[in-house]
Amino acid sequence: MIRILVVDDHAVVRSGLHLLLNGKHGFEVIGEAADGDEAIAKATELRPDVVLMDLSMPHGKDGLTATAELKRQLPDTAVLILTMHDDEGYLFRAIHAGASGYILKSAPHEELLTAIRHIAAGDAYLYPTATKRLMGDYMERMKRGEHTGTYESLSEREKEILAKVAQGYANKEIAEQLVISVKTVETHKSNLMEKLDLKTRPDLVKFAMKKGLLNFE
Repeated sequence: MIRILVVDDHAVVRSGLHLLLNGKHGFEVIGEAADGDEAIAKATELRPDVVLMDLSMPHGKDGLTATAELKRQLPDTAVLILTMHDDEGYLFRAIHAGASGYILKSAPHEELLTAIRHIAAGDAYLYPTATKRLMGDYMERMKRGEHTGTYESLSEREKEILAKVAQGYANKEIAEQLVISVKTVETHKSNLMEKLDLKTRPDLVKFAMKKGLLNFE
């Protein structure tokens, strides 16, 4: 059985998903949550295989914030975003937060069942038009010469800041050396770590070592 936690601020939606899924198709709904905070608490307690996560929840953490925190705490739990938002901004942010899938609430029931099976098996799932959008974005970035996830994708300023952060300089020191604001340093640092898919300073240092950037002279 694929064990599922349903997260949505509308009780009617939760009840409908419970009736659709529980005890059928090899699925078991083991819990429900009405907001992101409750979702994280329930997931930590129940350890579901899949979390069906709504995005817009007015109370507590929203779906994106909850997804990112849940994936940090339970990396083996797959998150499927189930939302009314057919918007590429939400789509890209959901993927960056760690979601394994993104599907619309207007999708047929059979598509939802397929999506759950896919992400429970460790695969990714996006509704068809979302896949086209991602491919379109990727091709457009390739045309502009942006090779995502590589050192070459960084701007010259980002490369400078990467080297200095890896060498142990604090944001304030980097700002003084480059004659820019601390806020600008923080923005560049966040962008470069996102481009390189690095999560921690040790990851950044290892990457910089491989690139031969740790010159302390």
